[in-house]
Amino acid sequence: MSKIRRFIDIGGNLTDAMYSGVYNGSKKHQPDLQQVLQRSWEAGLNKIIITGGNLEESKKALELANSDVQFIKNCFHHEITPYLGIQWARLYTTVGCHPTRCSEFEQDGQNPNEYLEKLKEVILTGKSKVVAVGESGLDYERIQFCPKDTQKKYFEYQLKLSESLQLPLFLHCRNAADDLFNILKEYDGLKGVVHSFDGTSEEAQRFIELGYYIGLNGCSLKTQDNLNTIKSLPSNKILIETDCPWCEIRPSHAGYKFISKENLSIPSIKKEKWRPDYMVKSRNEPNNIRQILDVVASVRNEDADELSEKNLSKHLRFIFPMKKRYNKTNISNKNCINNIMAFINK
Repeated sequence: MSKIRRFIDIGGNLTDAMYSGVYNGSKKHQPDLQQVLQRSWEAGLNKIIITGGNLEESKKALELANSDVQFIKNCFHHEITPYLGIQWARLYTTVGCHPTRCSEFEQDGQNPNEYLEKLKEVILTGKSKVVAVGESGLDYERIQFCPKDTQKKYFEYQLKLSESLQLPLFLHCRNAADDLFNILKEYDGLKGVVHSFDGTSEEAQRFIELGYYIGLNGCSLKTQDNLNTIKSLPSNKILIETDCPWCEIRPSHAGYKFISKENLSIPSIKKEKWRPDYMVKSRNEPNNIRQILDVVASVRNEDADELSEKNLSKHLRFIFPMKKRYNKTNISNKNCINNIMAFINK
């Protein structure tokens, strides 16, 4: 019997309309997020971090993340404390504003500081359910949505928010590595991950030298140049993710040939023929993180089981320093703790 691999997906856009059955404004099927999540837990997902793309999305993401606390409480009935009900839940979130949406800081003539304060309010309300500031950064491939100067200005607003609240950064970078690096190097002491990385080895190394991790998903595995970059990365600086419902690994991608038969056999169906027990074709899901592991392990010639455990450990140290938090709590019920640890590690 093969070993059960465990994962943390650091980037899932679970508030996207596709999980409500809506594609490009057209309703195709009933909401199926619960089925998506169930497939994820069955695939070995330990936790999923929901991506906040702007103020409203961040609010929805926090609401969704909080919905999972009740699951943990139900699992352990009255033995579990409210503190551990939050800390050992499976859904968490980031809070921030995507670079292509940074014009929202100035929307309707509002004071940009008011928007920033509202983001901060969501973070403080969410407490330990909010694990990073983002998705923030720079995107020079889509400046039609937000000019470069506006992106840079409000990226720095969010860097200061991360600095003041001592939260990691969940960073976006598209065709903007030089500017992103030059801004980040002015902020000592910040940490984070440059997610969905599709740049060069040299660009990755510059971010790593600043102390940042590199996040890999299907968009990181498109070309042979991408795969060569992945080979060059230090193993202790790689995190894997899906960025679902986007960034699936497509048959045309260089990395596709490395996906195992087992992880290509998950049944999928067109959205117009939706069934609750099937994935939707061309809509990525967290459970496809197994495919990312297949490709990264193969390209780097590493054992997939070992890489999975190393990645989980890095995620826990980077974003979820659970042991430290747990030791600060006043818990007297050892059975409760044993139950929780058995659940997390199963």
